[in-house]
Amino acid sequence: MFQRDKFQIQMRTMARVGITLLAAALAASPSLAQTPGAATSATTPGSPPNAAPAARPGQATLALGAQFSGNRKPIRSGLVWRVLTESFDGSPPRIVARSNDAEPNFALDPGVYLLHAAYGFASATKRVTLGAQGLSDKLSISAGGLSLAGSIGETPIAPAQLSFSVFVPLQGNSEGRLVASNVKSGELIRLPEGTYHIVSTYGDSNAIQRSDVRVESGQVTQATLHHRAAQVTLKLVAGPGGEAFAGTAFSVLTPGGDVIREAIGAFPQVILSEGDYVLIARQEGQVFSRDFKVEAGRDRDIEVIAR
Repeated sequence: MFQRDKFQIQMRTMARVGITLLAAALAASPSLAQTPGAATSATTPGSPPNAAPAARPGQATLALGAQFSGNRKPIRSGLVWRVLTESFDGSPPRIVARSNDAEPNFALDPGVYLLHAAYGFASATKRVTLGAQGLSDKLSISAGGLSLAGSIGETPIAPAQLSFSVFVPLQGNSEGRLVASNVKSGELIRLPEGTYHIVSTYGDSNAIQRSDVRVESGQVTQATLHHRAAQVTLKLVAGPGGEAFAGTAFSVLTPGGDVIREAIGAFPQVILSEGDYVLIARQEGQVFSRDFKVEAGRDRDIEVIAR
């Protein structure tokens, strides 16, 4: 839905029937699923423009490029191009050429074509007329990059322990529309220019942080979400500092009794948000408990004494 909305905005100069048919053709192409690349920059320099392909008699060369809206810097990587022909019988446009090059050249018969350039979750579309003399054209894409990370205070969180979800806020709902899920720390997400709501999950319990981030066209926005959480190791022991009992079933609850996390083992590790908790340990039909507190950045053992 997000791609389609942005796609329709960028096609306002096209005839209404052209918009409808092109959208149908793109939706029917499985290869149009946009997976953001993991490049280190939204504008990593690429190779020089490709040489024009050999054209058959009667064909002409269509040379394409893309630039960021606003600063007009050329886009050097991350592009997916498709060239489509329009039909006059009501059927969807047909893809006649495609390329992943930054500045592709196509040998095509003269005529009217629809150009579609995708840059991650952003895209631009334009109708052009290719004459016998050939044509060189550029598309402007209002898009930028977003790279996310997390920290505890000044200490970075290991990428393997973090995941992010990116949403487009809607009126009255910050998580209006999901754009990307399970995004890894350091991964580059190519997005249309705009404001996004980021949800960062540290571990797999309740350590969650949220923030709104603005993505500017032609720029890579780097955002770090600061968590207030810690990793605790759960143990059931006969006495302080004693050996942990194997096969213990643990439940971590809020003071109000809501279950936050359950785990089984001698010393399972759990990442929890800062706050007060109740730990219950079950071993061979017996139940033991204790209250404990999690402080941001303070990883420690939480022992339940079996008595």
